Formats: sequence, C-alpha cells, structure tokens
Amino acid sequence: MIPPVVDQAFLAAHPDAVLVDVRWYLDGRSGRDAWLSGHLPGAVFVDLNTALAAPPSAEAGRHPLPEPEQFAAALGGLGIGDADTVIAYDDAGGSSAGRLVWLLRTVGVSAALLNGGIASWEGPLEKGEVTRDAVSFAARPWDAAALATIDDAATALHVVDARAGARYRGETEPVDARAGHIPGAINLPFSGNLDAEQRFLAPAVLRQRFAQAGISDASTVVVYCGSGVTACHDLLALEYAGLGRARLYPGSWSQYAATTRPQATGSEPGERPSATPDGVSR
Repeated sequence: MIPPVVDQAFLAAHPDAVLVDVRWYLDGRSGRDAWLSGHLPGAVFVDLNTALAAPPSAEAGRHPLPEPEQFAAALGGLGIGDADTVIAYDDAGGSSAGRLVWLLRTVGVSAALLNGGIASWEGPLEKGEVTRDAVSFAARPWDAAALATIDDAATALHVVDARAGARYRGETEPVDARAGHIPGAINLPFSGNLDAEQRFLAPAVLRQRFAQAGISDASTVVVYCGSGVTACHDLLALEYAGLGRARLYPGSWSQYAATTRPQATGSEPGERPSATPDGVSR
C-alpha cells in the first residue's frame, strides 16, 4: 500500500496512476463545474454525493457510506480498476478527496491524496471533459473493523470531532438538526493537519498534534465530523503520522443530531452519560 499522502514527485514516478478530482462544496457550488473549468491533465471527476455516498436520511445521516455495489459501479464506470493506483485531490487541502482515498484504502486499493491539491500543480491545467474506458471494479463489503456505530462514538476511549471549532462548540450549525458535539469528544479540526499552503504537516508534527490530545495509537480512536466526509482527513492524517488506522463513524453529527441523545456545547468535551444495561449511552 502506498502512503496516504504523496507529492508531484510520486506522480512523476507513477505515470499510470489515475488522477481523480473530488471537488465538493458544502455551500452547494458545483464541483463538476469547477473540474470542467480547470483540472489536472487526465483527471476524471468523481461526484461525492452520488459515487461516494448513499442517499441522505435522518436515520443514516447526510452522507451514508455507499453500498459496495454502487461504489464499484461508479468507479468502474469512470475507468478505475481494482489494480489501479489512484491519486485524488481537491482545492481544500484534501477535505473532500480524503473520502475517496479512505474508502479505497479500506477495500485494499492503493490510493493517496495529492499533497497541496490542485494549487500544488506546477504545470498547466486542462479544461473540459475527460473520459476513460469503463473497466471492472469488484464490489467488496466495507471492513467492519474500520467503522464505528453511534454507540461506539459515544463510548470509545478517544472520540475525535473533525469539524471547525465553532460547530463543535455549538456556536453555529448551518446544516444539521442541533448544534454541539457528542459528549466526551475532543475537537481536532481537519484544518489543523495542514499548513498555510494547504499541505499536510510533517508526520512528526502531526504525531505531536495527536499526542497533545492524548492519542498515541489510532486503534483507540473513533473520528466523526458533520457527515463522515472531512473525518476521513483526520483518519488519513493519523495514518500518515504513523499511528495506524482509526475508525470512522459514518453517520457522524448529522445522524447523531437527529436522535434524542444528549449533546455537549462549549470548548470542553463534556461528560458522557452513563450507559444503560443494554450498553447504549442515553
């Protein structure tokens, strides 16, 4: 498996890698339009809402994991095969492209983020459509060991909220049913993994960041965000830092906030409620 974050030197050494543009915007702007107006040469576009997520619902959240068959059909249709190496990028430090990279790595496909995204590209951009011949991509079930349930997110040793601080603290909530965070969760915004040029911090610096939060082993960690997208950035950062693989809570705050479970607000994690005999925190 290749590293979760690579640079242009890696691209130069792997000319057969498939470039994938995964631009997506919470404010509703079109990632596809952004791709058409300028993208890395040869890059195909993946739509996050249709290829990397199942339809939204209050029960499952805004970006539930896609069914394996849906994911496989979408990637195969774009010309991405089981044996391909995939390098994904966006224009926001990997905040949306990380979802594709994490999903692919979870099913054993070599995939990485291009460090710095489209802004790091030193050559001319290409405009317009890019198509590749459709190929076979096998549908594989998601690895249960890589996923956390809503109960896990309420009880794990380390629960990380990857959203911006204002949303974690409950000062604002632009899209979900309630403001705040899961009691006991700490706030490590995905943006804190990046420098001013939207490049990942060095692995040693990332390790220090997580160590300051009490994390030295990713296997003890569950990560969530608003809908399970930017959480993947923290998951890849943990791996890039050499701390191993944590678990994603796919429903994230969009699922949790639609329940009657308690929330916390403010800058502190808050106290977790005691568990009931069935193991569910109330």
